[in-house]
Amino acid sequence: MGALHFGHMRLVQTAGLRNDVVVVSVFVNPLQFGPNEDLDRYPRDWERDLKLLEEVEVDAIYRPAAEQMYRPDASTRVRVGGITESLEGVARPGHFEGVATVVAKLLAAVEPDRAYFGAKDAQQVAVVKRLVRDLDLGVEIEVVPTVREPDGLALSSRNAYLDPAERKAAATISSALREAAEAYASGERDTVRLRARLAARLALEPLVQPEYAELVDPATFEKPGTLAVIAARVGKTRLIDNHDLTEPFPG
Repeated sequence: MGALHFGHMRLVQTAGLRNDVVVVSVFVNPLQFGPNEDLDRYPRDWERDLKLLEEVEVDAIYRPAAEQMYRPDASTRVRVGGITESLEGVARPGHFEGVATVVAKLLAAVEPDRAYFGAKDAQQVAVVKRLVRDLDLGVEIEVVPTVREPDGLALSSRNAYLDPAERKAAATISSALREAAEAYASGERDTVRLRARLAARLALEPLVQPEYAELVDPATFEKPGTLAVIAARVGKTRLIDNHDLTEPFPG
């Protein structure tokens, strides 16, 4: 959705390694924002975005206007059931319907062989995979690992909202994931205790207000599973992150 960072650039670079042509879509999708969310103030810096994309030499940029993407009388929406009915789907009603609709339209416009998504938005990835499978879209979905700051904070366009104190506090989210991964590596398999470990680490930072900290199956988002997922507000900024506990935490 623009406000590009090095996590987005990793997607572009990964696509360039496997494909002859790379197309990047840049579109702040109004359908995936709720009425009280940050559509109007979502970070936008087109000139910087364009410079970054020119530096990595993408072949085309698809940047439609909202009125081009959604005609005034448009009445079609794409809804993916099951996966969308927990966590982010509950916290952000209508969000995944907006995601599924815009992804279906972008894939139809570009007709790619492969499409690249970041692992940070794990539930979105699961929704997109199910969308592509159920509608027989014939697109290979590639998931690229989350790019992180040195202290572990996942790169996100919304990190720009954080003031210095909030930025420092936000690293608690990745610290909680790291500690849970270390516990799993040491032999802990009890999901109740692992979830409690996530919650306890988050509770140590007063600027971090968790919305959820759960263990789910990465394909279905049903509980329990090995994917630790967190959503929390740091000040007024809502951040999400995740990590599969079967893998060592990076860094």
